[in-house]
Amino acid sequence: MKTPLHYQISEYDCGPTTMMNAMSFLFSREQLLPEIVQHIMLYSLDAYNAKGEIGKNGTSRVAMMFLSSWLTQFGRACHFPVVCEYLSGQSVYLGDKSLLTQALHCNGAVIARLNYGGDHYVLLTGQEENQVSMFDPYYRKRPFVQRDIQLLENEPFRRNRIVTAERLNTEEKQGVYALGPIKAREAILLFNEETRLTAEKTIEYFI
Repeated sequence: MKTPLHYQISEYDCGPTTMMNAMSFLFSREQLLPEIVQHIMLYSLDAYNAKGEIGKNGTSRVAMMFLSSWLTQFGRACHFPVVCEYLSGQSVYLGDKSLLTQALHCNGAVIARLNYGGDHYVLLTGQEENQVSMFDPYYRKRPFVQRDIQLLENEPFRRNRIVTAERLNTEEKQGVYALGPIKAREAILLFNEETRLTAEKTIEYFI
């Protein structure tokens, strides 16, 4: 049984919450192993703020990179069908020849670091042409004033936002849901190897 995606419970835990949401999106509750939950919580919330307080600057890029590598190695060692790929810089964008777009078309999920009042992790779960499905773990009830961001409330297993690819691709650092400057971009591709579509089955998206 799949479980609904969930919201962060503090101002800081978007990283582990989004990683857990990726697991919930890709796998059923019965499939998930306790070691995965344990390690996500163990290695996240590691970033210090300016006052030297741990966790109050969220989860670092190093921690997310480590978790993506650990999940892949764990999958190989324990015969669990998860595989991840960490991306940074110019490879992080949505659109033609994009690895993110290809992953979404192959039943994968994407964890993206973008701007939402500061660095913030969200889960991308699908893309239909210019419309990207997102689950933002930061709970919000008020609709967005931006016309290219749609707030959803009735699809808890998949998304709570629809955002245009153009907005995500914005290089402006302060733009809402902007991936920001090319050099600072970060994303993780995640797949359930049992449900992952091959490129041949999704070739129509890339013609």
